[in-house]
Amino acid sequence: MKTLIKDGWLVDPSQNLFGVYDILIEEDKIVKIHENIVDEEATVIQASGLYICPGLVDMHVHLREPGYEYKETIESGALAAVAGGFTSIACMPNTNPVIDNKEVVEYVKNKGKNSKCNVYIMGSITKNLDGEEKSPYKELAKSGIVAITDDGKTVMNTRIMYEAMMDAKALGMPVSVHCEDAYLVYDRSINKGKVSEKLNLTGVPALAEEIIIWRDTVLADITECHVHIQHISTKKGLDLIRDAKKNGVMVSCEVTPHHITLTEEEVEKIGTNAKMSPPLRKKEDVEALIQGLFEGTIDVIATDHAPHSREEKDSDLTKAANGIVGLETSLGIALTELVHKRNMPLPMLIDKMSRKPSELLKIPGGTLKAGSFADIVIIDLEKEWTVDRDKFYSKSKNSPFQGRKLKGKAIATIVRGQIQYSEM
Repeated sequence: MKTLIKDGWLVDPSQNLFGVYDILIEEDKIVKIHENIVDEEATVIQASGLYICPGLVDMHVHLREPGYEYKETIESGALAAVAGGFTSIACMPNTNPVIDNKEVVEYVKNKGKNSKCNVYIMGSITKNLDGEEKSPYKELAKSGIVAITDDGKTVMNTRIMYEAMMDAKALGMPVSVHCEDAYLVYDRSINKGKVSEKLNLTGVPALAEEIIIWRDTVLADITECHVHIQHISTKKGLDLIRDAKKNGVMVSCEVTPHHITLTEEEVEKIGTNAKMSPPLRKKEDVEALIQGLFEGTIDVIATDHAPHSREEKDSDLTKAANGIVGLETSLGIALTELVHKRNMPLPMLIDKMSRKPSELLKIPGGTLKAGSFADIVIIDLEKEWTVDRDKFYSKSKNSPFQGRKLKGKAIATIVRGQIQYSEM
């Protein structure tokens, strides 16, 4: 089976490639890139005026299965992923049961084999996410996990965190961390600031995030472990990561589309669909994070796709579940807000949404090099569309971007040589 993509703008940061080329796919691999390829046996996809990029890679996704299939399944999450241009996703371990043993890893792996995209797995740092006893990392690594994390919770026991980093270093795996000091969080509904005061809520101070970023970057320095800071949201947190990088600490970080586009004021406007952890912060934080993307301190854009049922969101602000869905809106938000409005070069964006996360997780992807897997997204940079959560492939609809007009969209997603999503 051969597929020939003709006359598209190839955008491949791994090769510093940006120009009009043809790309030939045979079975599941890219076999040739050239300015003009003729192959009578190939099925032709005409891509004139479109952008051909390595498939997007999301290193922070909640698929909810096993245990919370009413919110999302591996199958529905993968459908949402390919609709958003993602060819690979890494799922978090806060399932029921928790991904803290080889049996649950095998369950997710088997389910993922039949899904529309490549599904990678993170195991938990601690058993049952309780923060007190380490998971069996060697067993989990042999089963195929790509990192460890207690995402959604912070490991407050510094001894456990230190030992986890030492073990992860020995296994060659990154530790992906949710930074939020539990003793400084009074309610998780909103940023501690002017809006929380207006709503008579205590909120989450920026310090709760920043103090754990400081602790974990210090531990990373001591252990020489690769630590990845998830969903950063504050200017000071970014400063701490920048300083750690300058000092040679093996630290990387991610930001979500919502933390670079929305502020704490959104909670007043749209309620619980603007409630997430960490919370939306101040305008000055948003601007600092955008600067962090441009300067390179922030390595990755990740969704933190966190599906919840309507019932879990249709509640009092203090009781509603934290998190929003993001797989189907992430690229559109990034193209609209960063590429079109702020003139971010498209190769820079693709680097942060494809090549870099692949590199950090040590998984295939992030490149269009001949011989690599044919994981490809075709993007219409000029396509204008409106977010309609009722058309999401995700089982959950908790999006703060409902009704938002966007410019730029994934119109075809190819995974291992197979077209898994198409609007062409």
